[in-house]
Amino acid sequence: MNDALPTYDDVAQAAEMLSAVAHRTPVLVSRSLNERLGAQLFFKCENMQRVGAFKFRGGYNAVARLSAEQRKAGVVAFSSGNHAQAVALAAKLLGVSATIVMPLDAPASKKAATEGYGARVVGYNRLTQDREAVARELVEREGRTLIPPFDHPHVIAGQGTAVKELLEEAGGLDALFVPLGGGGLLSGSLLSAHAISPDCQVYGVEPEAGNDGQQSFEKGSVVRIPPPNSIADGALTQSLGKLTFPIIRRYASGILTASDAQLLDAMRFFAERMKIVVEPTGCLGAAAAFNQAVPIRGKRVGVLLSGGNVDLTAYGRFLQA
Repeated sequence: MNDALPTYDDVAQAAEMLSAVAHRTPVLVSRSLNERLGAQLFFKCENMQRVGAFKFRGGYNAVARLSAEQRKAGVVAFSSGNHAQAVALAAKLLGVSATIVMPLDAPASKKAATEGYGARVVGYNRLTQDREAVARELVEREGRTLIPPFDHPHVIAGQGTAVKELLEEAGGLDALFVPLGGGGLLSGSLLSAHAISPDCQVYGVEPEAGNDGQQSFEKGSVVRIPPPNSIADGALTQSLGKLTFPIIRRYASGILTASDAQLLDAMRFFAERMKIVVEPTGCLGAAAAFNQAVPIRGKRVGVLLSGGNVDLTAYGRFLQA
């Protein structure tokens, strides 16, 4: 893996790589919401992407750029679900063997989907085991190439294509809200926003219970926290990456947080008013916008809905909460 920071040129190259395989997801609006908030909101619906999340973009871009020798040996990834599915599907499409390290408490639907794409799933306890150590052991024992969920230049570049598309369709924006876990989506989004709409204020939004990104942004160096607990299972990272943090620190306007209660409200709004399924993690940016974490009245605002993979039993409970 190259440790050089990716640039917008890498995002543009990723867009070419993905043009024939990734969905160009829709950008939706809600008139009633715009009236309530006094702003124009544009929702980039990556919950309608292949595998149900933006992760397909980065996963495919990374696997597609492997050498012939690396493809023959196969890949390994660690993920709570969406990156797992992304790498599994990318590997299947490209004829590459994939092993995915997933937490034992990952949503059943995400594990089933990952196995359905043909990947081997290796479980671990996220409270007592280090997923990276488990993955490294597989790399050493089986000679596989590691495709990490966010701290990889090709992954970051692939994720940035979602906001590239959003800005091409919606035009320049005043503000943009992006879910934040390890920072792959946010850093890629920042590269696109800085290049295409440089006046846009871009905010990462992470779970209130796991605000390592916010602490890192304020401190000026990476802060690592204990394993957080939130319904936003796709953003339960303990720290930003060595590639994602410098990009976020340079270009982001701030890091915000959303509570689980705010995520539930956002999920219900999307189900009731816009008739779409968005998982808790996918609602992070929307929750910040809906609750005016920063003032947005009178502004053109982009909101990235990062995924829609949620266990249906849990989804029912969330809507009734």
